[in-house]
Amino acid sequence: MTLLALGINHRTATVEVREQVAFSPTQLASALAELRALPEVHEAALLSTCNRTELYCVTGATGEREILDWLGRFHGLKVEDLMRCAYHYRENEAARHLMRVAVGLDSMVLGEPQILGQLKDAYQAARQARGLGGELECLFQNTFAVAKQVRTETGIGRNPVSVAYAAVSLASRIFGDFSRSRALLIGAGETIELVARHLHEAGVRQLTVANRTRERAEVISGPLGGEAITLDAIPEALVEADIVISSTAAPLPILGKGMVERALRKRRHRPVFMVDIAVPRDIEPEVGELADVFLYTVDDLQEVIEENRRHRQVAADQAESLIEHGVGNWQHERRIRSGGELIRDVRARGQAVRELSEQQALARLARGEDPEEVIRRLAHQLTNRLLHRPTVAMREAASQEHRDLLDAATTLLLDESNDHSR
Repeated sequence: MTLLALGINHRTATVEVREQVAFSPTQLASALAELRALPEVHEAALLSTCNRTELYCVTGATGEREILDWLGRFHGLKVEDLMRCAYHYRENEAARHLMRVAVGLDSMVLGEPQILGQLKDAYQAARQARGLGGELECLFQNTFAVAKQVRTETGIGRNPVSVAYAAVSLASRIFGDFSRSRALLIGAGETIELVARHLHEAGVRQLTVANRTRERAEVISGPLGGEAITLDAIPEALVEADIVISSTAAPLPILGKGMVERALRKRRHRPVFMVDIAVPRDIEPEVGELADVFLYTVDDLQEVIEENRRHRQVAADQAESLIEHGVGNWQHERRIRSGGELIRDVRARGQAVRELSEQQALARLARGEDPEEVIRRLAHQLTNRLLHRPTVAMREAASQEHRDLLDAATTLLLDESNDHSR
C-alpha cells in the first residue's frame, strides 16, 4: 500500500481550472463514496477550497491513474488536461505536504489560519464517509499535532493574514476613508465573516451581508451593526455598494454583467471595487470589462500576499523545522503500527496452529489413546507446524545468499537474550 497525495492548487492551475475541479459541499459525500469504492483505493480524504483540490489516499500499485481517471469522469474533464496541472506526492513526501498545507506554508497567504479548519472539516467528512483507516487516521492526528505546535511556538499565526484580509487591504488602497464607504458582502461562510470583521475594524460602518438564508447573514451582520438580506435583494443593494466582496459555494455566478450594468446606471457611474474570492466564481468575468468596475479574483491578490509572505518567512523557516520533526514522529509511529500488525498476524497463525493441534490431541484422548503418547505427538506436531515455514524460508535465503534475512532469523529465533519466558 502507498500513501498518495494528489492535487491541483493556485500554483499549478488558474482559477478557471481550479473552479472546474472544485467539489461543492453537496458533492462531497457522493464524491468520497465513489472515490473510496475504487478498487485500488483503500482509504481516502478529500480537501477542496478556493485555492486547492487535493485527494489523500492509501492506494495499490495503479491507484494514481485510477484516481485521475475518476477525477476526470466526475468533473467531465480530460485526464490529459488534469495531468498537466496536477502534482503528486508519495509516502514521506505526501505526509510532509499535508503538514505544510495544515500550517499554511503551501497557501497563497503564508501562514493563513483558515486552511487548518478546512482540513479538519475534510477529516471529519472522510470519517463520516468511512474513508479513514489506520494509515490516514494516524497521518491526520500527527498533522494536527504539528499544526498546533507551529501555531504555539512560532510567529506564523500572529496577526493572521488571510485572503479575506488581503482583499480588504487592497480595497484600502482605493478607498482612503472607509467610513464613507458602503460594503456588500455576498455569502455567510468563514471567509465572509473574516472580511466583515476586517472591514469593520478598518472603519466601514455601512455593511450589508447577503446570503441564501437571512438568518445566517444576520449572525455576521448583527454584531457589527450591519444589515442582512437574501440573495434576491442583491440588485437593490448593489446600487448603494462601493465595495462588493463575494465568497459562496454557488455552482453558478451570482452577479452577472447585466445586473451590474443596471446598478451602475443608477449609481451615476460611481466606481465599484469588487473581489470575487469564490471558486467557482460568483461574479461573471465580463463584469470586469465595465468601465466603472474594478474587479479582482483571488489570483489578483498576489501582491498583497507576497508582502505578507516576506514578513512571515522567518516563522516559516521555524515551521519547516517542526514539520520535519513531525514527519519523523509519523514515520516512527507508522513503523510501530506496521510491526504491531505483523505481530498480530504471526500470533493469529500460531493460535490457529495451537487450536488445530489441541483439537486433534483431545480427539485422540477421547478415543482412549495413551495420554503420554498423545502429549509426545502434540509436541512433535506443534514443533513441525510452527517451524515449517521459517525453515523453508531460511533454506531459500541461504541458497540466494540473503544474509540480512539469515541475520534476522538468528536474532528472532536463536537470540536467547530476548527470551523472557524463563
